[in-house]
Amino acid sequence: MRRFNGVRVAALAAVVLGACLTAVPAAQAHDRQPPLGMENCTATACHFDVPPGDYDVTVRLGGTAASSTSIAGETRRSLLPETAAAAGRRVTRGFTVNVRTPEGEPTGPDGTPGLDLTIGGSAPALAGIRVTPARHTRQVFLVGDSTVCDQPADPYTGWGQQLPQFLRKGVAVANYADSGESTVTYLQNPQLWGTVQPLIRPGDLVLIQLAHNDKTTDEATYRANLETLVAGAREKGGKPVLVTPIVRRWFNADGTLNNDIALLVNGLGVNHPEVIRSVAAAEDVPLIDLTAKTKALVESLGVEGSKALYLYNEKKDNTHTSAHGATVYAGLVRDELLAQHLVPRGTVRVG
Repeated sequence: MRRFNGVRVAALAAVVLGACLTAVPAAQAHDRQPPLGMENCTATACHFDVPPGDYDVTVRLGGTAASSTSIAGETRRSLLPETAAAAGRRVTRGFTVNVRTPEGEPTGPDGTPGLDLTIGGSAPALAGIRVTPARHTRQVFLVGDSTVCDQPADPYTGWGQQLPQFLRKGVAVANYADSGESTVTYLQNPQLWGTVQPLIRPGDLVLIQLAHNDKTTDEATYRANLETLVAGAREKGGKPVLVTPIVRRWFNADGTLNNDIALLVNGLGVNHPEVIRSVAAAEDVPLIDLTAKTKALVESLGVEGSKALYLYNEKKDNTHTSAHGATVYAGLVRDELLAQHLVPRGTVRVG
């Protein structure tokens, strides 16, 4: 699929990028520094001069008037959903955010060093903030394509970009999805799997959704590539989770999505969701069947109602999701993480 963040930057040497990104634990060296707070904020944004790593953020929301505040960060990631506070009341919320370079897509521009947060919502009111290096964090790595990645420009939004808002402090989403990638290119590029695998720690989740760009990948190769990703995650003590791809919004005359375009069957006849299900069963890997879930949802909404999930109205695009659609689909992933006990219930926002 097409990239939406301009021309790819020149590929960095694997050793240089690895040295930069393996700095995730480096934040631990700063455990003794005082917490960072409101002195780093304006009314609408905060900037914290911190090295790459995972950071716990605790915010106090509210003011003299009724308020409603949301928080985004880095490359348009939704970190905290809109949260209401009654007049004169304060509400405390927490989340963990992954800071890395590049801060968005792994093959994209570096972005701004440090941690950047944007204060939004219909009536924002940030009363206090505390940022500290995260000491006990479970990472959720995302391996995927443009339907998952941290898209740099509105209106494009990947579901992985919206997932952090559903998770509380103690779980950090490390989104290494990248536009235009197939299982073949993801494994070949040292900026992608070659960078992700060394960062995986025991107990980390590795969610893998690659299919949209495997248009010319034969079934044997596709299966072998999925098996390689699974084995690589397990080698580091991580827990791989295979995710079938979101459907394309491509209706039949009868209002169903039962066709090769919608259900990701490539020109060689490779049924990507079926192969993923087969590998998950054979390798005893948890499966999030996002194809089945998004198919049911899109069909229930119908031709008109489903347009808002995708970028049909803006771009006549039936593959990539709007911010609304990405949030809905991230919610489906959240539901499966809970249902399959892949993350502790206390670390998930359900309301």
